[in-house]
Amino acid sequence: MQRGSDRMSAHRDDEMKHELQSLLRSGHPTRSEEWHDPEPVAEDDPDVTRGPVTPGRGPTYLEALRLELARNLTRGSFPAGPRELTRTLRHGNAPDALVEELDRLPDRSRFGNVQELAVALTGPGRPGPGGA
Repeated sequence: MQRGSDRMSAHRDDEMKHELQSLLRSGHPTRSEEWHDPEPVAEDDPDVTRGPVTPGRGPTYLEALRLELARNLTRGSFPAGPRELTRTLRHGNAPDALVEELDRLPDRSRFGNVQELAVALTGPGRPGPGGA
């Protein structure tokens, strides 16, 4: 149903679609001012060219664990052993799953930074969450 408030007729609308069709399909910017164009992809943007980032396609478990540890531990937390780090995580209200992972480490271990801790948590025989 036509309301009668259209600025152009249906015929003119079809003409404009036809005129713009090749421009839109070209893959080139369609705006004359650069600031109108969408921003290009940044280096740290997630890879979404093959669809959304899902748990199976996201960062590796080591990277995700290192990020989570870095969110909850500071540089002042190191060097430290698993018990000291567990106390720090509990004091900072870290997720229980993260604290439980540290409880599985040998008491005599010492870690100088988050990377060493993350590698120890994902080391041989411990490829993923819960050591599975």
